This record gives sequence, C-alpha cells and structure tokens, in this order.
Amino acid sequence: MQEKEFVMTDEKIKVVSARYIQCIVKRFFDIFVGLIGIFFLIPITILVKLITVCSGDFHSIFFKQKRLGRYGEFIYIYKFRTMVPNAEEVLQKWLQDNEDIRDEYYRNRKIENDPRITKIGKILRVTSLDEFPQFINIFKGDMSFIGPRPIVPDEIENYNKAQARKFLSMRPGLTGYWAANGRNNVSYDERVRLELYYIDHFSLWLDIKIIFSTIISVFRRTGAK
Repeated sequence: MQEKEFVMTDEKIKVVSARYIQCIVKRFFDIFVGLIGIFFLIPITILVKLITVCSGDFHSIFFKQKRLGRYGEFIYIYKFRTMVPNAEEVLQKWLQDNEDIRDEYYRNRKIENDPRITKIGKILRVTSLDEFPQFINIFKGDMSFIGPRPIVPDEIENYNKAQARKFLSMRPGLTGYWAANGRNNVSYDERVRLELYYIDHFSLWLDIKIIFSTIISVFRRTGAK
C-alpha cells in the first residue's frame, strides 16, 4: 500500500507559525508577570504569616501539591495553606464516615462548607490570594498565567484519551477560561468543556479577555469558595 504524502498548505503553515509566535510572546509575558507577582508576594507572605501566628497556628503557611503539568509531567504548585495542618487526615476520616460527602467530593473534587478551612483560609480563598504563590510556578515555567487549571493526577480520568492528550498539550494556568467563567459554580463536565474550549481557541486576544474577566470575577467573588 502506497503511503500518502503529508503536505502542509500555505494556509496551515501560516496558522502554525502564528500560534508558535503567540506561544513565544505568551512565555515572555509569563516571565514578566511572574517577576511582578513575586515582588508583591513578599509583603503578602509576611502579612499572612503574622496573622496566622497571631491566631495560634505556627505551622508553615505554604502548601505544596502534586499536579499534572504540560505533557503529563508532575509539577508541584505552591499555595497559601487555607486548611488545618492535618487536612488530609481529616479528609480521609470525613470521606470514610460520610457517604454523601464522599459522593460529593469524588463528583466535584470539592466539599461544600469544608470544615478543614481555617478562618484566614476563607479570606484567602474568597479573595483568591491563596493562589498567589503560583507566580513562582509561572516564573519557573511550570505554569502559565493563562491556561487550563492544573489538576491532581487522578482527575485526568474525567477526560477521555483524546481530551486528556489535548488538555496536557498546554501549560496549566493560574487562571483560565473556566476560572473566569463560573469556576465553582459549574459542574465538572462543564469545567472540562470550558478548559478544552480554551485550548482549541487559544490566542493572545482570548488571553487578554480572560485577564479582564478574571479581574471582574475576583471583585465580584464569582465562584470563589
């Protein structure tokens, strides 16, 4: 059987070249934003630490979690800790003792009125300041400022094979199309659809619109929990 020759048309070459250039610009923007974010992270970290210590919590204010990065490589994202220090132990006990909560957690990967969240943790989450340390990830290149939100390894099961390959083709983002359009107010299936929509329609113009949508969502506290 004669193999078919793959030929790139001029139109396809232009599309690929334009996307490549946009990816380069996106990375330079990420480095710039990462530096600015780290600059502001320093005083915010000092303030969060002071408030945490005053509340009687002397544990680390940072939380590191294993997520899936570009091409399926494992990365560790940084966040301000918003839960009690032994949050994982508390979670496992809650899942074991409460069937309804267990179903809710595995369906949405979140628990409504999560008892593990501290008082300052609630403030950090509502204002989205808990995500601020991820500017370190952005500067390092593990993440981008705009992109699909990074997921824990077992969440990839919510995507079929083709969807998973597409989802992992881009760097995860600090914010993204899903984060700016509903966040916790939409189902997980809708989240998957929104994340894949961004990857299919990626452009610098779409990134700009997402930035403004994110700012509005933060001020309105849309989907923040």
